[in-house]
Amino acid sequence: MSASPLELIDFLRLMPKAELHCHLLGTVSYETFLDLAKARNAPLERAEIDAFYARGEKPAGAIRVLRALDRHLIRQPDDLYRITREYLQEARRHGVLYSEFFWNPTGTILVSGIPYAAAQTAIVRAMHDAEADFGITSRLIPSIDREADPADAVEMVELVIAHRVPEVVGIGIDYVENNRPPELFWKAYRAARDAGLKTTAHAGEFGMKWTNVETAIDLLHVDRIDHGYTVVDNPDFARRCADSRILFTVVPTNTYYLRTLPPDLWAARHPIRDLKRLGIRIHPNTDDPTLHNVTPTRTWHMMIEHFGCDIDDLRGFLINGLDGAWIGDDLRARWRREWLADFDALRLRMTGVTNGT
Repeated sequence: MSASPLELIDFLRLMPKAELHCHLLGTVSYETFLDLAKARNAPLERAEIDAFYARGEKPAGAIRVLRALDRHLIRQPDDLYRITREYLQEARRHGVLYSEFFWNPTGTILVSGIPYAAAQTAIVRAMHDAEADFGITSRLIPSIDREADPADAVEMVELVIAHRVPEVVGIGIDYVENNRPPELFWKAYRAARDAGLKTTAHAGEFGMKWTNVETAIDLLHVDRIDHGYTVVDNPDFARRCADSRILFTVVPTNTYYLRTLPPDLWAARHPIRDLKRLGIRIHPNTDDPTLHNVTPTRTWHMMIEHFGCDIDDLRGFLINGLDGAWIGDDLRARWRREWLADFDALRLRMTGVTNGT
């Protein structure tokens, strides 16, 4: 008996995916936030919590919620275990077979008061349990808080190296880019590279100048770029990025463009369109899924709905994600065979779709 036909949304949910750009604290569900707030007797009104999860026409950024979690709710390693396990379970429901996700140790240590080693152990334990229980493989990327002092970034990398486990594959940098250019953190990145860690960086986000991406590539020597949209402002540099085949992990629900572009022109003017047109390798991701009110399924659907991509493009993005993932070459080759075979088999079951959309 032949398999039942699939609608596009079902195909997008079932297709195998990698997630390479997701922040752990940006995955906390509304219900878990309420539970933790109650358990900690947090000084947060219900209306304020509701506002954290509101996603209006001009949405606010997620960083205020991430700071609130560090400051009020996360107090013990089991909190991090719960959040990690819940994120990975939900991601697997949307076809994510592999995730590399960010965690900010500086906030955990200095604000939540949990030592690095205890926090890492709890997160890694949840990763192992999620793989056994749900069939999702994951890796952890400790991320520099760029709003803190660059000396804190060096200290964070030293902790990563001192407590290195195989599940920790590299470092990143995030939070507000304004007035915090990549060059401030060159010592931390040098230490990470010298220790054999992979590196990535949020750059060209918040409308910040394209030279931040250039600095991340040429000075920090990153392996990937997170966001990177403003390279479209310099076609020569964008062409260099395309020729180098460096991966840009993009976020269709990026708050900056939803706030600053007119709703009727948002999709047409969004730089994700230009990144693709310029030949830059891109891969779609959720970023802060619960706070952006998005799932991996919805993220990939937005690439079709808003940015003019078709099924062939999605197949290419799948390959880009595997090529850019921080995994061994043997595993990469095996997953590429298996994932593409599954993708193609699911595609044949779609109704009303042959080539393209």
